[in-house]
Amino acid sequence: MTSHDVVSVIRRKLSFKKVGHTGTLDPNAAGVLPICVGQATKVSQFLLESKKRYRGELTLGIETDTQDAYGTVLAQKEVRVSEENIYQAFKAFKGEVLQVPPMFSALKVNGQKLYDLAREGIEVERKPRAITIDQIQIIEIKENKVLFDITCSKGTYVRTICKDIGDILGTGGMMSFLLRTATGPFDLSNAITLEELQNTENPSSLLLPLDYSLQHMKRVEVLPAAEKAALNGNPLALEQLNISDKIYNGDQVRVYIRNEIIGIGEFIFRNNTQSLKFSRLFI
Repeated sequence: MTSHDVVSVIRRKLSFKKVGHTGTLDPNAAGVLPICVGQATKVSQFLLESKKRYRGELTLGIETDTQDAYGTVLAQKEVRVSEENIYQAFKAFKGEVLQVPPMFSALKVNGQKLYDLAREGIEVERKPRAITIDQIQIIEIKENKVLFDITCSKGTYVRTICKDIGDILGTGGMMSFLLRTATGPFDLSNAITLEELQNTENPSSLLLPLDYSLQHMKRVEVLPAAEKAALNGNPLALEQLNISDKIYNGDQVRVYIRNEIIGIGEFIFRNNTQSLKFSRLFI
């Protein structure tokens, strides 16, 4: 099942026209896929930037063209490495690292998706991209399999990390399992399965508030005299807002009227003038 398939299921169940996901999950992976419906589709871009957490499994000694267990096997090697060497190899993948995206991916080069080219046997040059790995921790090593947890930035290909670690160890490697355990504030503890969704008689009761996904942003309240201007999307001066947190130039904040979120704004400090400019309205 693709991420787009999930969107189709939820659109039918909830009868919403506007439904979107917040970052593709590979069809062969499982786990957390936040879905935005209705006005919440306007916050999807902010969720795309969220950190992701995964539990993955690296199988050493096998290389495939897709870097995971669903591709064609290219090579098999005997695995003769110590656990100490495996731990050292994993340590090299912490912090900011450069990663070459795999050919079997949805990235586009000259308007063509890489996986379409890969299926035709065409390989093109891909520029390395900077990704950030906040944490990578080995859970268990059993024979040639390594179970691990990873917290990383958007755009990180965990299967490419598995392949690169296999290359470092000289054994080759592929990703044999992947579960996304969290993306931003959403994790397995507050996720539901598609089966649970299909079986519920009141699917709207499963929806979380629109601002649940924006808790990382500071909050400001519009004062009563400025409510009309705010609802029209006009820039607001600082004296038109109730601000409880320290605000800096460029800060994006949640904007509320009478405890109801109406949009997202950005503070602009320019020419000795400080104002809030709306980037999204939810009305």
